[in-house]
Amino acid sequence: MNIIPDEYLNKLPDFHRDSLDRNLCVCNEVAKRNVIAAIIEGADTVAKIREKTYASDGNGCCKNQLQRFIDYLEGD
Repeated sequence: MNIIPDEYLNKLPDFHRDSLDRNLCVCNEVAKRNVIAAIIEGADTVAKIREKTYASDGNGCCKNQLQRFIDYLEGD
């Protein structure tokens, strides 16, 4: 399990913080915490998250969600 530092958790809306083990990518069963970990490790585009986690590699319906997580965590 990926431990997410508070400095990143605090950037997320409450409803995302409470459900880190829920799948963000349902097709490939990629949990929110794995997407967050990929972003922390430098995946700053949807394509890079896909490379690290396989999220959005199915029908791609989660692409907008992935971009939102990038915006949450990379924004100031």
